[in-house]
Amino acid sequence: MKKTPLLNIALSRVIASLGHGDILVIGDAGLPVPPGVELIDLALTQGIPDFISALRIVLSEMQVESHVLAEEILLKQPPALNELNTLSDEAALGERRLVSHEAFKQLSRKARAVVRTGECQPYCNIALVSGVTF
Repeated sequence: MKKTPLLNIALSRVIASLGHGDILVIGDAGLPVPPGVELIDLALTQGIPDFISALRIVLSEMQVESHVLAEEILLKQPPALNELNTLSDEAALGERRLVSHEAFKQLSRKARAVVRTGECQPYCNIALVSGVTF
């Protein structure tokens, strides 16, 4: 059995296959997944798993160079934003870029996969850009 926290086979496989600059999106329950982009559906019910829990587990295995958020998250101020800011302050997320929610949905077309959580707070979506460990 794996020693790291991530147990989901599909998500572990995608993270292991990421190259420098590849994108992995973690989204709330309502984020549309573009046709042709792999969906890793973790959602069980509203709030389970929540966005931040899924993000923290992904960060335990993924080297992140930068991240993209929809600027609307700053307007809505969901509770998850505080956690995102903490992770950003800890340098776990790399450089932050803000785009409109529509631009975020367009960006998700370039993702290797979209991870759907049970999160129901508005705009709790993040695009993680893969970095390298060397």
